[in-house]
Amino acid sequence: MSWLTWIVVVLVIIILSSIRQINQYQRGVKFRLGKYIGMRQPGWRLVLPIFESMQRIDIRVKVVDVPHQEAITKDNISTQINAVIYYQVSDAAKAVIEVEDFRYAVSQLAQTTMRNVVGEMELDELLSQRETASLRIKEIVDHLTDPWGIRVNNVELKDVTLPEDMKRVIGKQAEAERERRSVVIKAQGEVEAANNLAEAATRLAGSPGALHLRTLSTLNDLSSDQSNTVIFAIPLEVLRAFESVTDMIKKNV
Repeated sequence: MSWLTWIVVVLVIIILSSIRQINQYQRGVKFRLGKYIGMRQPGWRLVLPIFESMQRIDIRVKVVDVPHQEAITKDNISTQINAVIYYQVSDAAKAVIEVEDFRYAVSQLAQTTMRNVVGEMELDELLSQRETASLRIKEIVDHLTDPWGIRVNNVELKDVTLPEDMKRVIGKQAEAERERRSVVIKAQGEVEAANNLAEAATRLAGSPGALHLRTLSTLNDLSSDQSNTVIFAIPLEVLRAFESVTDMIKKNV
């Protein structure tokens, strides 16, 4: 083989070894002599050995599981919380140039932010307004990672763990709240019953025969059970009138 053939072979080997493939879900950050020269789109790209280098960045949505963090709420209650963060690289060049390891940086920033946000909320707010806490964490992390070319899509608080003694206190509080509601509902029922009785008494008082009919209806209901003994109270005026009528009948007879 001549020297020309050797040169061609060497050039072919160099070219083949210089080809880099960038997948559809990646972006290539290219450097020449250590200087950033541009971002490369998906496809086959040439990277000259020694003089050039390229780093491929995955731009798909990534999930960071933030481990349990010890945090103290605004009302001085110790809690353990963990969360999940969904983010993706919006600018591959910034993710390489502006921060050494954006994955580790996002995870550490999320942990710190989560503790700070929990420290600004009381326990009742944290338990009842998880969406508000998640949105606050997302806004802070998204704002701080924007210079790194990172976009935070969502943050979800997974679990809030309380000490056992605090769980018992919350259980007692819930029990007391239910008892309070029960008493209030019972009192409202008594008020409604009293109002209905007052209205019924007013209507019976306005109709002289209605009270007697009601009395006879009650006696009829009681008479269905032979074991009952009914003591019927009659006003003295009625009794005297009944005796007078009886005496008159006797005299006539």
